[in-house]
Amino acid sequence: MFRKFGFAALLSATVLHAPMMVSTALADDKLSLILDWYVNPDHGPIIVAEKLGFFKDNGLDIEIIAPADAATPSRQVAAKQADLAVSYQQQLHLDVHEGLPLIRVGTLVDTPLNCLAVRDDGSVNEITDLKGKKIGFSVAGVEEAVMSTILSRHGMTKDDVELINVNFSLSPALMSKQVDAVIGAYRNVELNQMDIEGVKGKCFFVEEQGVPAYDELIYVANASDYDADKISRFLAATEKAANYIINNPEQAYEIYVSYSPELKDELNKRAWKDTYPRFARTPAAFDFGRYKRQEAFLFEHKLVPEIFGVEKFAVDVNVERNK
Repeated sequence: MFRKFGFAALLSATVLHAPMMVSTALADDKLSLILDWYVNPDHGPIIVAEKLGFFKDNGLDIEIIAPADAATPSRQVAAKQADLAVSYQQQLHLDVHEGLPLIRVGTLVDTPLNCLAVRDDGSVNEITDLKGKKIGFSVAGVEEAVMSTILSRHGMTKDDVELINVNFSLSPALMSKQVDAVIGAYRNVELNQMDIEGVKGKCFFVEEQGVPAYDELIYVANASDYDADKISRFLAATEKAANYIINNPEQAYEIYVSYSPELKDELNKRAWKDTYPRFARTPAAFDFGRYKRQEAFLFEHKLVPEIFGVEKFAVDVNVERNK
């Protein structure tokens, strides 16, 4: 589990399944997908593709599953208990080095969502203002490496700040002034959560502070046992949905919230506007250099023991399908 999502407190713990498809001809091919967390705006292309029938148009019957434990989706795919899982590029690198048979087969959100968040009315206006301040984080390892990179770009080290593990309580810790900044905040969620609570915040974007750009959310499959044809059709449907969302964001939002009544609230509405521009328009395509640079970044910070080739992490299923 790389990061928990802020919508958890607002959504039911019930596992959500897509409705069963019925065909008068041949049955659609089944494909199971485990989300990284409960349904939220990050999953827009999946939900819109389901609601508009794009999966069915591609001969697919998709089972959409919200995980009972957000730490397990990728491991369930590795154990062949599901066909696909929504995961994170940085987590994929760590999982592969751990020996899990996983591979990226598509992209859902192709920009970082992580940011260094501060209060708008606080004492941090520039990164250099962090010297001597308290910085909250949730996940040891990657977030500490990201913070170290940001600080070094401005002539500081981790010794110049106090890092405090706030155990996924990022927004509350910042709003209550327990810390002066938090790393690991999602730019489409935490700032909206804070604003709803009457506390304005601002973000320093990690990709503008020396951290190599990466795909925030990806689809992973079992590296030794995946169906390139079915996954290719899945990605074609989500590509169609992503482009529909870009062209029709307000209509797409209404389609998204119709999936479950819990989704129709102020946080989802605000987060949707900050999320949809970041959906991957071509989810099957991947940037070779992006995976190479991220692997080097993790190795530099001693989070992986060696550098693997990109083929260990990512594949273009359309190439595999047409071999």
